[in-house]
Amino acid sequence: MNRPSRRVAIFCGLMMLALLLRANWLQFGDADDLATDPENRRVAIERYATPRGDIVVGGKPVTGAQEVPGAELRWKRTYADGAMYAPVTGYASQSNGMTLLENTYDGILSGQDDSLAFQRVADIVSGKGRRAGSVLTTIDPKAQKAAYKGLTDLKGARGAVVALEPSTGKVLSLVSAPSYDPSVFAGNTFKESKRYLALVKDKRKPMANRPLRETYPPGSTFKIVTAAAALENGIVTDIDAPTNAPSPYQLPQSTNKIGSEAGDGVCNKASVKTAMQYSCNNVFLDLASKLGAEKMRETAEKFGFNEDVYSAELGDLRGTKSLYPSDLDKPGTALTGMGQGSLTSTPLQMAMVTAALANDGKLMQPYIVDEVRGPDLTALEKTEPVVMSESVSAETAQSVREMMEFTAREGSARRAQIDGITVGGKTGTAQRGVNVSDQVPYGWFVSYGKNAKGKSVAVAVFIDPTDMDISREAISGGSLGAPIARSVMQAVLQG
Repeated sequence: MNRPSRRVAIFCGLMMLALLLRANWLQFGDADDLATDPENRRVAIERYATPRGDIVVGGKPVTGAQEVPGAELRWKRTYADGAMYAPVTGYASQSNGMTLLENTYDGILSGQDDSLAFQRVADIVSGKGRRAGSVLTTIDPKAQKAAYKGLTDLKGARGAVVALEPSTGKVLSLVSAPSYDPSVFAGNTFKESKRYLALVKDKRKPMANRPLRETYPPGSTFKIVTAAAALENGIVTDIDAPTNAPSPYQLPQSTNKIGSEAGDGVCNKASVKTAMQYSCNNVFLDLASKLGAEKMRETAEKFGFNEDVYSAELGDLRGTKSLYPSDLDKPGTALTGMGQGSLTSTPLQMAMVTAALANDGKLMQPYIVDEVRGPDLTALEKTEPVVMSESVSAETAQSVREMMEFTAREGSARRAQIDGITVGGKTGTAQRGVNVSDQVPYGWFVSYGKNAKGKSVAVAVFIDPTDMDISREAISGGSLGAPIARSVMQAVLQG
């Protein structure tokens, strides 16, 4: 072979070697990245080649699958009571991706998870084809329905409801309004894409997950945290003893004075128990001022404030951080005592506070997935209750409950009372913005109920009345939120 021919042969051999190396690298080195690349059309085709597994509530699936004849993406998702369960399930859309449980457990629901590898092989051998697993939630369908009906019956209201089982942390209800039906854009058509864009652009934010992802000033519902902090740190030793907090109350380092709806005659130097009953601002401003920012923040954090994610181990319940700020000045610290200032909370967070007090001060990790099952119904994962923190002592929790139960019997939370059920509650009306006279306030209500058998539930209700046809004077947590909380507690405790 002459020299030019030999050089050409060597060059061709090197090119062939490079081609073989590249092919092997694509097959083994880049395989996982390519297989999961969202731009890889085959990923979507494979995901929707078979029906997705079910998300289950109360033993019944709230999701399904519909075959699309002739479509490249063969099966699309369907939802039963889609708007009611959207904050739980999220959506699985062929053109717009996935959220919430649909996203977190996509591997199980699509049948592609590594834990199902043996099952996939067995199904191939038996000729059954790929089968998916299922996700069993903790949601109580009766509580969910009661919460959703309560919110949507308030025409025009934006809001959220969260119900927890205090002893375990199970999420029994998770509702947002207005909501959306994930079925209307589950496919891959132009019409469905338009529906999705219309929902995204809707000023009422139907796709917002208000229970988990939106934060608001908690208003007077936070007074139960202030009371707990004062008891825990010895600022209050007798909830029936008069305080020295004048009404109206002058903020520290300020000429501003803050009054209370109940009036100075009732609230002036009132006991903490009376202040809870009538929601007297002066007493809780004074308690927060005496405690100081550090002790207030320390107690709030024991209840879950300033935490980024809940249920991080499973990833099934991600919540926006509820914030008790650091470096507050004295006026700012005092304002947090009544749930105002720069304090913010999700509805989930205030449900957690209430649940911890109902559980003798023990805060449980909230979770929404009870069990994950394979196609053959074997349990792949089972969630066990986890203690997040000892937020306050059992004695402190008992004292706060005494005040909340008195408030439900004799005070602003009377609309939550249920015959034969022990109920404790606290109302809240939260101002927003600097020019509060220009904006309607938020309505809040938190409560817990316990029946004779020892079963209990904690509920947080949030109402944004911006779009409601209602006077400013008629907006309160007691009038708007308490009836909803009552119906949810009845659904859980009386069935």
